[in-house]
Amino acid sequence: MQTIAIEGTLRSEFTKSSVKDIRKENGVPCVMYGGEQVVHFHAHHNTFTKLVYTPDFKVVDITVGGTTRRAVMKGIQFHPVTDKIMHVDFIELVTGKLIKTQLPIKLVGIAPGVKTGGKLLQKMRRVNVMTTPESLVDSLTVDVSSLELGKSVRVKDINTSEGIVVTTDPATPVASVEIPRALRSALDDEEGEGEEGAETAAA
Repeated sequence: MQTIAIEGTLRSEFTKSSVKDIRKENGVPCVMYGGEQVVHFHAHHNTFTKLVYTPDFKVVDITVGGTTRRAVMKGIQFHPVTDKIMHVDFIELVTGKLIKTQLPIKLVGIAPGVKTGGKLLQKMRRVNVMTTPESLVDSLTVDVSSLELGKSVRVKDINTSEGIVVTTDPATPVASVEIPRALRSALDDEEGEGEEGAETAAA
């Protein structure tokens, strides 16, 4: 499990002006839920680079007021114009307590449809899950080694670990082998020629 550390400072004021002051100093207001108490804190903007700007799932060790708590990111708000991080929500990991989060999906195997000219497209990068901290994993996998041209794998095909329940609609496509336009035209031509040959033979 990939883990990063964040050093935070407890927030004692919750006015709009105090939030503006935090952001002026390149700080990001944060809240951590799920534990015995809700923790309001702020941390420097640069602290979040390795957590936010990555496709990987990471656990965060948050140290605030001399106490370190383990958590996962629950939500994030960006500035609508600058895309600067404005606020981050965390869920504290408590042993045995269920949490809802999202895990990355990784494709494994080689699709036969790609070998015949198709293009493998991943349509879903993350999936919603319910699990406990002790069952948490970095990612889930789905096998594409049976995918022929025009076929898809869906959420129901994802390989899940014990203790993890996928809550996304099982019929949602995760990846498919698309048929490129040029290949589709070639296949249509072949079918047309086959039909014409059959008609000629019949005559």
